[in-house]
Amino acid sequence: MSSNIEGKVVLITGGSTGIGAEVARLLASRGARVAIAARRKDKLDEVVAAIAAAGGAARAYQLDVTDKKQVEAVVAATVADFGRLDVLINNAGLMPIRPMSEVNTDEWDAMIDVNLKGTLYGIAAALPRFLAQESGHIINLSSVAGVKVFAPGGTVYSGTKFAVSAISEGLRQEVGDKIRVTSIAPGAVDSDLKHSTSGTATDTVLDFYKQAIPAASVARAIAFAIEQPADVDINEIVLRPTHQVF
Repeated sequence: MSSNIEGKVVLITGGSTGIGAEVARLLASRGARVAIAARRKDKLDEVVAAIAAAGGAARAYQLDVTDKKQVEAVVAATVADFGRLDVLINNAGLMPIRPMSEVNTDEWDAMIDVNLKGTLYGIAAALPRFLAQESGHIINLSSVAGVKVFAPGGTVYSGTKFAVSAISEGLRQEVGDKIRVTSIAPGAVDSDLKHSTSGTATDTVLDFYKQAIPAASVARAIAFAIEQPADVDINEIVLRPTHQVF
C-alpha cells in the first residue's frame, strides 16, 4: 500500500533526530515529499542531505513549536514550497522525569508548552487547510504514559500525553468524516527524548531505556497508518518493547 504514501506532502515536527528523522527517511523512501521542522537547523540539514542522497525529496524549516506564529508560518511555507499539505505529524516532545515533590515548575511549563500546546498549535495551523481541501491526516505522538500514568516521576509528562490522546480522539469525533486522526503511543524508544531528564532521576530514566526499541519501529507504525486507503482511519497504535511491563 506504499502507493498511498507516494506523492503525499508530510510535515514532521521534531524532525531533526530520533523518531521524527526516522519517519522522514522512511516516508521519503516510499515516495512522500517531506518537510521536517525543529529548532536545530544543522541537524535538519543533515537529514535532508541524507534523504536527497537517497533520491528523496525533503526540505528543512527551523521551528520552535511553542511559538504559534512560527508553527503557522512553517505550515504556510510547506504549502507554498510543495503546493499542498496532506499529513501533519506532531512529533516534537519533552520528557523530563522528576518527582512532583521537587516542584520543578519550569519543567512542568516546558512539557505543557511543547507536548500539549505545540500539538494544538500544529492542529490549529493545519486543520483549516485540511477542511478546505476535504482531506488530510493528523498524527499526534502520545505515549504509553498517555495510556497509563507513569509514576513516580512522570506524572506531569503523563498528564500532557493523556491530554494529547484525548485531543486526538475528540478531534476524530469532530472532523473524522473528512480528516483522519491517529494517536501513536510508543513505549521506550531509543531517541533523544531520554536525555530530557537531568538531576536526581537521570540514572533511573537511562536504566529504563536500556530495553528501548529503535525509532525505526515507530516510523513503521506511522507509515502503516498513513498508507491505509482513504476510507480507513487507524485511530490509535500502542507499541512497546517486548519486555517492557509498563
